[in-house]
Amino acid sequence: MTSTVTDGTALSDAELDDLRETVRSVCADAGGTAAVRRLSEHSPGIDAKLWDTLGRQVGLAALGLPEAAGGIGGLAEIAAVCEELGRTLVPVPLLSSTVLAGQVLAGCGTADRALAELAEGKVHALAVAAPDGVWRPDAVPVAVTWRGGVPLLDGTAPFVLDGADAERLVVAAGGADGLDLFLADPSEPGVTVRRVPTLDLSRGQAVVSFSGARARPLTAGGEGADIVNRALDVALVALAAEQLGGAQAALDMTVAHVRDRTQFGRAIGSFQAIKHTCADMLLQVEAARSAVVRAVRAADSPESLAEAAAVAQAWCGEAFVSVAAECVQLHGGMGFTWEHDAHLYFRRAQSDAVLLGGAAHHRERLAGLLGW
Repeated sequence: MTSTVTDGTALSDAELDDLRETVRSVCADAGGTAAVRRLSEHSPGIDAKLWDTLGRQVGLAALGLPEAAGGIGGLAEIAAVCEELGRTLVPVPLLSSTVLAGQVLAGCGTADRALAELAEGKVHALAVAAPDGVWRPDAVPVAVTWRGGVPLLDGTAPFVLDGADAERLVVAAGGADGLDLFLADPSEPGVTVRRVPTLDLSRGQAVVSFSGARARPLTAGGEGADIVNRALDVALVALAAEQLGGAQAALDMTVAHVRDRTQFGRAIGSFQAIKHTCADMLLQVEAARSAVVRAVRAADSPESLAEAAAVAQAWCGEAFVSVAAECVQLHGGMGFTWEHDAHLYFRRAQSDAVLLGGAAHHRERLAGLLGW
């Protein structure tokens, strides 16, 4: 199956399988979840060396981007890679830079240079969230004014994913003509970036403040909202695929444990209560997989993709939280220790569940899309 989110060269099924295997191999060589543990609690975010391998050498930085920018694939390829990355929680900016910022830049049609830099592995971050952490076109926290034909940004953007590691910022700002998009340099005067602590060490976030900061316009006439809406639908599916990969890894870890752990001379996996819990975990993982596959198949229709993306995120976020929590519980006392990986998946699940709006937000959006 191929996808056409952008006009990047789509991969055949065999090539998609090869891409999955390559990503899985690179993540294994990096130590899997050990890449997360190498990060400091005071500096969560990106493993730059691993991103150089995956983003630049393997080419994931260009995933889903237009062919003119060197892009490859579309939503099917994005989902496949995100699922593999979710299995090991590797701290790379595929979601924040390639998917979120990349899809917005691709939609602008005026950001060729920025897209080329992003496709080469330079990290871009998207600053669009409202103060409550959700994308709301009528509540963007940054405003733009024009002085001598130059746009100046003012305001504070919270929850900027990987913002402290970004070389460019893609900013949504409201002005007299409506909501438009701008490209800002975090090193320029008037821009302050503050890294903030996060529950999930592999999901760095920052608060970005603008005070008369110069920016480059990417859209005009209030075209920004529609572009961000379309890009976020792709990002929601990518996030759902990551959640699926994480949930599958937590399930696999749990099944391996209950097969090996014995009590009263029997593997605890033979106990009925444990069997039922594992069966429930499997049902949630497979339902999440169905939601992701359905969303990928809707890539050719913006209307269908919006609905399928809302369904996928509403389901996959809660499924990952539930499976990760059961993973901790079924590992017993060991599951609560820092040394075991179970808490890393629990942290990611909790963080992802509210990253682009919680399940309740997406159900409300779904109801609106369906006219309920």
